[in-house]
Amino acid sequence: MNFNNTLMEALGIETVSLDTDQVVMTMPVDRRTHQPAGFLHGGANVALAESAASIGAFLNVDPEKFNIFGIEINANHIKSKREGTVTAKAEPVHKGKTTMVWEISITDEHDNLICISRCTIGIVPKR
Repeated sequence: MNFNNTLMEALGIETVSLDTDQVVMTMPVDRRTHQPAGFLHGGANVALAESAASIGAFLNVDPEKFNIFGIEINANHIKSKREGTVTAKAEPVHKGKTTMVWEISITDEHDNLICISRCTIGIVPKR
């Protein structure tokens, strides 16, 4: 997938694996993703989570016929982090005709849980 000129490019998000039942992506914890105190910004976690869920949903529809949009996301920030890399693993909880629900866990290099998120995706027919 092409991430040029997207939020994903700006945050340094990269894909590790893409499948209809699991998407794995990484994001650096650095100046691009820090909040002012030097810790990983919660909003960066949410951007990573929604990106992984959205790509997962995209892989499950015919992109010639449907657009996908995030319609709700929640996140619980469990642990802070100052540097390194975080990895998001997104897996579907529900794959319906008009919505999908994805659960995303974000961990660090030591497999510490950093954030847990759930994202609802709308599947909208193209006009």
